Amino acid sequence: MHKHYKLYKPYGYLSQFVNNGPKKRSKKLLGELGVFPEDTMSIGRLDEKSEGLLLLTTDGKISFLINSSKVDKEYYAQVDGIITTEAIKALQNGVEIGINGKTYTTKPCTAFKLDTPPDFPERGKKLRDERHGPTSWVSITLNEGKFRQVRKMTAVVGFPTLRLVRVRVGAIGLESLNPGEFIALEDIKAELGLDP
Repeated sequence: MHKHYKLYKPYGYLSQFVNNGPKKRSKKLLGELGVFPEDTMSIGRLDEKSEGLLLLTTDGKISFLINSSKVDKEYYAQVDGIITTEAIKALQNGVEIGINGKTYTTKPCTAFKLDTPPDFPERGKKLRDERHGPTSWVSITLNEGKFRQVRKMTAVVGFPTLRLVRVRVGAIGLESLNPGEFIALEDIKAELGLDP
């Protein structure tokens, strides 16, 4: 029987269980957060500096299905400055970012400014303090996943991302998980609303 989990990936961890890179000793891996079955893999990735919801599975077919089904992924980004209506509209309509040295126009997406900051636990590495100017939070929902896409999008419209937390994949939300916590999911396809 395959196993599936949802995990709150903390800041500073790689979205993988094995590190084949040159800096093996200095990188934190998901296996340090708990005991998982041997074949567990992450479905999609969050970069080392990003946090939030990461789905895990021992079933490669499920991983492929979710990655290829264009499932919505919602992110909360804390950005430098008070984001403007014009910047939000640009994000919604699609912006030009660089991917592998080429220009790529992002697909239209849902984006809006959050009226109140989300109540996330303190991050492991402290953000800058208020003396460096105001910040604001924006929700961005994508069904594509280019490398560092949200960070590139907010930077292009003039509001670099300071903190990035994925809060939802399909119908599965982060809810009350804290960084490093995970729970088992019974039927991941049903929870995501994908056909059996």
